[in-house]
Amino acid sequence: MDTQNRTIQLRDFGMNHRTRTIPALVFSLGALSATGLAAQTPAPYTRSTESYSVPDVTLVDQDGMGVSLKAMLESREPVIVDFIFGTCTTICPVLSAGYANLQLKRPPGAAPLHLVSISIDPEHDTPKVMRDYLKRYRSRPGWQFLTGRREDIDKVMRAFNAYIPNKMAHYPLTFIRVPRTGKWTRIFGLMSSTEFVAECRKEGIL
Repeated sequence: MDTQNRTIQLRDFGMNHRTRTIPALVFSLGALSATGLAAQTPAPYTRSTESYSVPDVTLVDQDGMGVSLKAMLESREPVIVDFIFGTCTTICPVLSAGYANLQLKRPPGAAPLHLVSISIDPEHDTPKVMRDYLKRYRSRPGWQFLTGRREDIDKVMRAFNAYIPNKMAHYPLTFIRVPRTGKWTRIFGLMSSTEFVAECRKEGIL
């Protein structure tokens, strides 16, 4: 699975491909050469500890339900946040594959964990688009895809020091918050499945 994920990363940086192919890749192991991949190892990601003030906005989830973002992200449960969009074929499939793999790793009855994907393309990411996206990754309960008014999405991106003027300037960010500290771990760059799971373990999520 980890080798699989790295392959997806390399493809994302090197060439376009169909989003619909990603879930199949995520859930089916390929017989790829580790030796060949080693020569193409992507740049390592970086992490830092940050404090953010989550804006008090109401976003809409994949079921069309209003969600208080501040209440969700500052709850007593761990939360992981990323920024994606439904038609993305570059960075988003890698980030979402990480979410999907993390959900598979968690044992039945594990403590609650919120996985939150926030759209940076709210003009096009309707609840149906988001539902279809999550289905492609076989998401489980606990993973929500949120959209909203453009001004609210911009507030959220700015609050996380992740603002971009348009989706084509997208770059990979993952944010992890655990309630015991209230701090956010900000991870810049694409992680393999193993790296993402390791970061979650550091935070006590797994």
